[in-house]
Amino acid sequence: MDAFYASVEQRDQPEYRNRPVIVGGDPGRRGVVAACSYEARQYGIHSAMPASRAKRLCPDAIFLRPRMTVYREVSAQIREIFQEYTSLIEPLSLDEAYLDVTDADHCQGSATLIAKEIKTQIKLRTNLIASAGISYNKFLAKIASDMDKPDGLFLIKPDQGEAFIEQLPIGKFYGIGPATEARMKSHNIHNGADLKSWKKNRSHRKIW
Repeated sequence: MDAFYASVEQRDQPEYRNRPVIVGGDPGRRGVVAACSYEARQYGIHSAMPASRAKRLCPDAIFLRPRMTVYREVSAQIREIFQEYTSLIEPLSLDEAYLDVTDADHCQGSATLIAKEIKTQIKLRTNLIASAGISYNKFLAKIASDMDKPDGLFLIKPDQGEAFIEQLPIGKFYGIGPATEARMKSHNIHNGADLKSWKKNRSHRKIW
C-alpha cells in the first residue's frame, strides 16, 4: 500500500487531501514519523525521521496520532481481496504482503494481470492506492514493488533478473539502509555489479 496510514487519514478526512500529512508521534515530545503522505515527502520527510525534524522541514504539516484499529480493519479488507486470488499469502506488515500466484487460475495464470486486477479491486473497495512488484522470487518482487510508486506496477522477468540487479544502485537493495549503503560505497560498491565483483575478488575480507 502507498503511504498507507497517511492515505487512510486523507481518505477519511477530505480536508487533509493534497496536504502534507504525517502520522506518528508528537513533534514536541521526541515523537517519530510512522508514515507520511506523498505531499509531505516532497519536503524530504520519511518514516522513522524524528517528528521534530519533520516539523522543521514542513511547518505546515498536519501531525496525526495513529489510529491502529482503523488501519487493521482496512488491512483485513485488503487481505480478503488477496485471498480471492491465492491462499499462499505471507504478510510483512499491515500494508504489505507476498503473494504466490504460481498456480492461480485467475487471469489465465498471468501474475501481471492478477496484480493489475488486485490493484483495481483495492481501489474500488477501499479507495486506496497500491503498488505491485512481480517477479520470480520474493527478493526481486519486493524491489520491484518500490520501483514505480505511487500506484505502480513493475515486472522483472526471469531473463531480466541478473542484469537488473547488476545495474541496481546499492541503496535500492532490500534490507540495505543509509548507514550500510554509506559503508558499502566507501568500499566502491555502488551497484549490484560492484557487489558481485567485490564478493568474488575479496571473499576473504569483510566490509565491517
